Amino acid sequence: MRAVAMGLACLTISASGTFATEAEEDAPAKPTVPNVYLDLRTSYATIPAGTLGLGFGTTSLSAAFEALAARRGTTLPNGLPTAKSIAVDLPLTVDVTDRVSLYGGVSGSTTDIGGGWSSFDITSWNIGVQADLYQQNGGRIPTITLQSTLTQSVPNETGMTNSFNNILEFDYALDEDETRGWLAGVQYTHTTIASPFASIRPNTILYAGGYYQWPSNWKFTGRLGMQSFSGAQLAGRTIAESFTQPILRLDLDRMDDNDNRLFGITALIAWTPKPSYQVTLRTPLYAVRN
Repeated sequence: MRAVAMGLACLTISASGTFATEAEEDAPAKPTVPNVYLDLRTSYATIPAGTLGLGFGTTSLSAAFEALAARRGTTLPNGLPTAKSIAVDLPLTVDVTDRVSLYGGVSGSTTDIGGGWSSFDITSWNIGVQADLYQQNGGRIPTITLQSTLTQSVPNETGMTNSFNNILEFDYALDEDETRGWLAGVQYTHTTIASPFASIRPNTILYAGGYYQWPSNWKFTGRLGMQSFSGAQLAGRTIAESFTQPILRLDLDRMDDNDNRLFGITALIAWTPKPSYQVTLRTPLYAVRN
């Protein structure tokens, strides 16, 4: 009987191995080339008088406005005027794995501070990384994502800014397909100015929200939080007051079956303390899409 049992066990192991091999052969091959795309983003923003361009994920807009603020503050005795801006971000993005993405590129903008629109110029460059430090995968611990971006304003002259933006986000999915869930996170932005007479203090956002993706692959995401800005000074004079105010971001994205973004629109309202508005269109241009 022992010999028969051992024979059956060997037969079972052999059969399982055969079935596993056949399954591996029948399974589609995993892509060996990562996603490569130009994550084109076009934004329109309004900035109230006496403040800077702040908000979620600020890169080119904040760097451009802060550089302009440092330069024009010396010639505007009444402080910073109301401003409008159109900005285009062109970060080349590579999804190295399903957990890590690298990106870097340039941004250009045109600004109207009351005397008409300026010429469209390259105003900053940035590099960054986004990585899932932990993935939920059906467990009880949410996915933890860290995104870090370094942005430097252009041109390289007195008054230029360097901004280091970090976002730590927790994503708790409510179903196996991760089509709905809750979000919570923190964003911290530290900015330095190449001038001994100017300073921009840190900006922090604490937020919570959620998302829902329909079977048609349209996805809605909402984030509501509190933004705390510590102010900015130039030559001993306050050019932007400190504040702690609400901030709201709404995203509507069209995804494909593999959760690649095909199109997106973002609406942002930040009280600074007066309302500041920003609308962003995302139209990724894929060189490789898996």
